[in-house]
Amino acid sequence: MEEKKIIGIDLGGTTVKFAIVTLEGEIQQKWSIETNILDEGSHIVPEIIESINHRLNLYELKADDFVGIGMGTPGSVDRENGTVIGAYNLNWKTLQPVREQIEAGTGIQFTLDNDANVAALGERWKGAGENNPDVILMTLGTGVGGGIIAEGNLLHGVAGCAGEIGHVTVDPHGFECTCGKVGCLETVASATGVVRVARQLSEEYAGDSELKRRLDDGQDISSKDVFVLAEQDDSFALMVVDKVCFYLGLACGNLGNTLNPSSIVLGGGVSAAGEFLRSRVENYFNEYTFPQVRESTQIKLAQLGNDAGVIGAASLALQFVK
Repeated sequence: MEEKKIIGIDLGGTTVKFAIVTLEGEIQQKWSIETNILDEGSHIVPEIIESINHRLNLYELKADDFVGIGMGTPGSVDRENGTVIGAYNLNWKTLQPVREQIEAGTGIQFTLDNDANVAALGERWKGAGENNPDVILMTLGTGVGGGIIAEGNLLHGVAGCAGEIGHVTVDPHGFECTCGKVGCLETVASATGVVRVARQLSEEYAGDSELKRRLDDGQDISSKDVFVLAEQDDSFALMVVDKVCFYLGLACGNLGNTLNPSSIVLGGGVSAAGEFLRSRVENYFNEYTFPQVRESTQIKLAQLGNDAGVIGAASLALQFVK
């Protein structure tokens, strides 16, 4: 059994990442292909199958060498039936029988879950979560996503919506969200949310600031620009970062008080701001949690980067280990 392996797949809108992983979670091989979303995404699954079979031939491996394949995917996932619908960045508007196709095409057992959940499993297993049974991942990227692992189990909820941390309300009078409600964390803590906060605050800021100058000038700015200028002590950029970290700390505090995980892990592009972001979020987290939670739940930075998805996906297939 020791020699058996797992395949983890992280399916994204631009690339599909693959990894051959040991049962202990060590990556042995990894590769990626472009995601071909043409013709309503009808090429995606056949090209995944083709890529797996090609690599197995290359490495002289057979289907029998694997306990299973796990995949993280955007869209609404029906884990029981192995189907996906509504993954609009993949052009998947109709129901996709993913498991049926991949099992038929590779001869290997297959399972799948939502991509944010899968990244949480990866960080929990081999990253900042240190394999603890209670870990929350918050991904700060184009949107804000997340995954919640409680007592060793990934939480899904009755409609598969557990862990939608981006839609926690942090400002009841805030910005409108694409989900239809107002004041979601995603509207102020995603990459575009950080810029939105900067634009709003700049209307009332009158001091000397490079960030303020760029905004008044009509220049395009990114969340990275905001954090870089804040680290250079730009007074207005520091104000923006403080506001974003207040929202994040408030959301983390509510999660901490509700679930008391061993760690809340910050991942995704915005988390590249590193300790500068983490320490400020932690300060607000401490303000909004009661003592036992404050002392037992840590705010951490994600460690696996782009590998979280493939490692977490591979961990899904551990259920097939007899």
